[in-house]
Amino acid sequence: MQGFDLLKGLADAFSFENRRDADKFLQAIVDTTPECIKVVAPNGDLLHMNAAGLTMIETDSWDRVAGACTFNLVADEYRAQWLEHHAKVCGGERLVWEFDIIGLAGTRRHMETHAVPIKLDDGTTGQLAITRDVSARRQAEEALLQAKEELEDRVRDRTHRLQQTLQKLQESERNFGLIVNSVSDYAICMLDHQGNVTSWNSGAERILGYTSEEIVGENFSRFYNEDDRATGLPCRSIETALEVGRFENEGWRLRKDGSRFFANDIIDAVYDNGALVGFAKVTRDITEKRRAEALLRQAQKMEAVGQFTGGAAHDFNNLLMAILGSLELLQKRLPQEDTRAKALLENAVHGARRGASLTQRMLAFARRQDLQQEAVDLVTLVSGAKELLDQAVGPAITIETHLPRTLPPTKSDPVQLETALLNLVVNARDAMPNGGTVEISVHLATLALHEVDHLPAGDYLCLSVRDNGEGMDETTLSRVMEPFFTTKGVGKGTGLGLPMVDGLAAQSGGKLRLLSIPGTGTTAEIWLPVAREYAPSPAPVPSVELTQELPQPALTILAVDDDALVLMNTAAMLEDLGHRVLEASSGQQALRILENGERVDLLVTDQAMPGMTGVELAKLAKALQPNLSVVLATGYAELPAGEETSLQKLSKPFMQAELATAVSKALQL
Repeated sequence: MQGFDLLKGLADAFSFENRRDADKFLQAIVDTTPECIKVVAPNGDLLHMNAAGLTMIETDSWDRVAGACTFNLVADEYRAQWLEHHAKVCGGERLVWEFDIIGLAGTRRHMETHAVPIKLDDGTTGQLAITRDVSARRQAEEALLQAKEELEDRVRDRTHRLQQTLQKLQESERNFGLIVNSVSDYAICMLDHQGNVTSWNSGAERILGYTSEEIVGENFSRFYNEDDRATGLPCRSIETALEVGRFENEGWRLRKDGSRFFANDIIDAVYDNGALVGFAKVTRDITEKRRAEALLRQAQKMEAVGQFTGGAAHDFNNLLMAILGSLELLQKRLPQEDTRAKALLENAVHGARRGASLTQRMLAFARRQDLQQEAVDLVTLVSGAKELLDQAVGPAITIETHLPRTLPPTKSDPVQLETALLNLVVNARDAMPNGGTVEISVHLATLALHEVDHLPAGDYLCLSVRDNGEGMDETTLSRVMEPFFTTKGVGKGTGLGLPMVDGLAAQSGGKLRLLSIPGTGTTAEIWLPVAREYAPSPAPVPSVELTQELPQPALTILAVDDDALVLMNTAAMLEDLGHRVLEASSGQQALRILENGERVDLLVTDQAMPGMTGVELAKLAKALQPNLSVVLATGYAELPAGEETSLQKLSKPFMQAELATAVSKALQL
């Protein structure tokens, strides 16, 4: 029992009624702790080890290992390091280190030990150590999160057990800290009956900022904000712990410097022989965990909305195809003198085209629009769009541009980017109903990692649109990126403008950032990565534009689409161009037509179909008829990598002229 004799000095810090209670507590905490507690002599002999330690080295008998040389259990490659650290501890240092042991039954474990010097009965200095098995750290990465949660459960459970046994503690404050201060991620303190702090660990000092001298004797309510104090939360937590034994709460807490953190608090009532000793309070800073959970929930919500929006836009595209195609064919059949009917049809076509523009915004938000990416000179783009922007804002708004002479290019879709710029300028105009100034600037910047949201480090171009309008408060600013949220009146905004710009920036490798101050104005920044290596766009080769007016040979065309309205519309357009059309509502049905020996000149197929995509159908169809030409119709950027160059692509919704052009180009491939 020499180890217990050495530990009896721990009994001076707390006021127990008698030494017997202190000894009982010390024996209980050593025997019941799940971690190895051992005392080692300067020469390495094992003087004491608790039951948990005996289990770790695979024995249940102290007689089997008493006086044995401890480092004989240490794996060979760690022995020199273990002896070096042991010597330092016996020399007066406090150390933490890791090593492997080989148990008496041959099991290898990776251990972490917290060791402090301790005076032995013979006057020499030995090692008092708390050792835990940390083999789980070496498990595969996919098990790391689970291991962390299990470790947190162990720490929480150990802390709770420590709180339940505090009333039996009669030990010196210095040696008590050897155990409690080993938990630096938790603020652990004792409170008296009125909630005044009586003890304070290093974790509490790290998390809350107070030293023990500053806080002992002060009431713990100072850690709560004014609202919580006004509602009586500190008093209520003590009363609840007294009534039911425990109180747990999460909320904002205050540090010494006035900063806030989000905390998990547990307060347990501590009794000694039925008499209330005080309260044990454990606080954990969960600010980062809460922030990560909030970001994950937001990402999941936006992903779900994006999936829904993309699917809805795809279906809406199909409806618009049927509407636009039918209106176009009907226009060709109207008598020229029926001006009233023609005006109504033109109005319907205009409305359908506005619907097509809305689907592009929806697809941009869902990051599914088909980008024609190329090297873009932002200075040239802004300069070229200046006249259009002036017309969009009207005479009450002045547009000022601040553009450097030369900048490296970025890579994006110039048409979509110009549309995004127009969108931001129109938003700035709407924020200044009484007129004002819109400043457009472009500059080059080198960003550190996550300097702008979560962008990687590197060189970026910033396209900035700044107004001096009404600005937005924090609540509005936090929501403007949500789809379908708008500050404009009913019928004046879709709520998809900013999400569309953000979707375009994200697809181009960048980010949209908004900065706003109420009464001062708003700045919208599109950050795009610099394109260091890019291939200039080839000069256009003069050619005759292909339209439905150009003569084409009559072809046998197989049209495939799972949407009956779109299929009928596509077939009607092709027949109106003079072609013979076969129809199929699925890839399987189209293959059966080809397998039956029908000779087809051209396949016009939708990409997104259940059971078989258009790309898969094209491959199987070409295996049956190698010379078959293919036009692939798609509502958004859904093609596998590499397929864009091998097939003629046609974006939905399309008009008859665009279909005729795609047919002609496919025949030339």
